[in-house]
Order: sequence, then structure tokens, then C-alpha cells
Amino acid sequence: MDPILGDGDPAFPRDHAHDGHNGMSMRDYYAGKAMAAILSTMHQGIRPCDVGLMAKDAFAVADAMLKARVS
Repeated sequence: MDPILGDGDPAFPRDHAHDGHNGMSMRDYYAGKAMAAILSTMHQGIRPCDVGLMAKDAFAVADAMLKARVS
């Protein structure tokens, strides 16, 4: 995560500030979308050792997308 960009804005903002949670972050939303794309290219079974690498790749894509939003 970029320390300047953080998690980005809320992906689905709502007006419930009193409960301390304002929905999913843009970073998590982008990472989820990237993970879905990564998994959709898998033609064979997923090995447990690959899951951590795929998650890191998904968050790398999410961080790049957050940077692109401000440039």
C-alpha cells in the first residue's frame, strides 16, 4: 500500500459515520476485481502455494490503479 494514497476513498460511500465504518475501500475493491480477473485465467486447479502470490499481484494492480487515479 502506498503510504500517501492509503486505501483510497470508500468504494461504496454511505452516510453511516456513527458506526465507524464507511464501506469497502477502493484498494480492496480494485484488488477484488483484479483477483477475479486473475482467477478467470486459471485453466487448471489452483495450488495453495499460488494463492498468496495471486493476492499480492491483485493488490499490486490495485495500488497501480489508485496511483493512476491521481495522476
